[in-house]
Amino acid sequence: MSKKAKTVFVCQECGNESPKWVGQCICGAWNSMVEEKVIDISQEDTRRRGNQKNGTNRPESLTAFPSGSMIDRLDTGIGELNRVLGGGVVKGSLTLISGEPGIGKSTIIMQAAANIAEKYGAVLYVSGEESGEQIKMRADRICPNISERLFFLAETNMENIAQVSRQLQPAFIIIDSIQTMYTEEMDSAPGSVSQVRGCGNELMRIGKNQNIPIFIVAHVTKSGELAGPKIVEHLVDCVLSLVGERSQELRILRANKNRFGTTSEIGAFEMAEEGLKEIKNLSAIFLESMDAQGEGSVVTAVHEGSRSLLLEVQALAAPTSIGFARRSAIGVDIQRLNMILAVLERKAGLPLVSQDIYVNVVGGLKPEGTSMDLAVALAIYSSFRGKTWDKSTLAIGEIGLTGELRAVQNAEKIVKEAIRMGFEKIIMPKRNADKIAGTLGKDIDIKLIGAQYVGDALNAF
Repeated sequence: MSKKAKTVFVCQECGNESPKWVGQCICGAWNSMVEEKVIDISQEDTRRRGNQKNGTNRPESLTAFPSGSMIDRLDTGIGELNRVLGGGVVKGSLTLISGEPGIGKSTIIMQAAANIAEKYGAVLYVSGEESGEQIKMRADRICPNISERLFFLAETNMENIAQVSRQLQPAFIIIDSIQTMYTEEMDSAPGSVSQVRGCGNELMRIGKNQNIPIFIVAHVTKSGELAGPKIVEHLVDCVLSLVGERSQELRILRANKNRFGTTSEIGAFEMAEEGLKEIKNLSAIFLESMDAQGEGSVVTAVHEGSRSLLLEVQALAAPTSIGFARRSAIGVDIQRLNMILAVLERKAGLPLVSQDIYVNVVGGLKPEGTSMDLAVALAIYSSFRGKTWDKSTLAIGEIGLTGELRAVQNAEKIVKEAIRMGFEKIIMPKRNADKIAGTLGKDIDIKLIGAQYVGDALNAF
């Protein structure tokens, strides 16, 4: 049934409404009234956003809104989490955090909740999976002094959560997890596509209308993808993923989407008994167990967000015994590895067709970009020829299909990190070496070796 429209007259100067046209508005402006058609909209309509006080929502000039540098953020008290979020939690934002079971999702949000409650006010922790006793046990372990302003609610009904939020007016809300929530507007079971989508819309309305930042915990599938409909990822402002091997202590937090910051930043944590501890010097963690005399081991570097990370790339070349060669990669894209092997065979003359090749990035990190191509090639060459790599040497560079070494971005920052970590020599693309050589001071004792082709880098080995 269509809704009836009524006619009102609105002043173009002050926005005041009048049921009939008048020559002079109460603001003093003459002939400023224009006719508008207005459709009555119920204030109880929970599907809409806007000004909930008077049920109206008018367009505003974009210049009236604060710029990015003026956005009000909450300090989580965790530096690495603030880094990934872009400087802290933005008020009114929705953040989706995912990860495998036991990886530390609930731990990091509990640490953030305790810090925010201590500094900003009431925090509402809503759990549909765990009891208050379980949450208290975790809080006792990771938070020495629990604030009385940290509240727990065991609830799965979204309408009840919205009511509690209006009464408590918290500074921060945690939903653990969205797959357990349901709304009465739908008859389907919690965790279904329609329920997850409906609950996501309701949380967005709560966060935006009440200006409350909300953290939403989400489950993942066996393949590591977020469970549930993809639309939830589109609704939220930030999507975080916490990854790492459960058998190891290292955890990496990465932003797959961030409307208030970059997606290239990563946060590094170490899982300990008292919770997740921040790792300030991640390069040292990756290189601390490096074998000084190992074959097939090369140090490389990648630039993630605002910092450079030094990594160890290991490779093993062994004669195949099953008729066709195997190719295995951990932390390196398998298609990228196949391309590097083809270039080594065609342009460097390495007979690798009968060799099983295994490549691994130590530490469990899966870096993005192509700056570690040269290190992968040198590690394979080291293992195949039985040569030991100089552990004071670092290699970076992208390998092209013609065998040339292409320049990489942020090479200057990588060189500074290598100098800080005590490296003495860097093999890199010639264009990068020529550009950086003139910027290094005379007191900097590091040798830059520029190579134009992958063969030149193998000869410099």
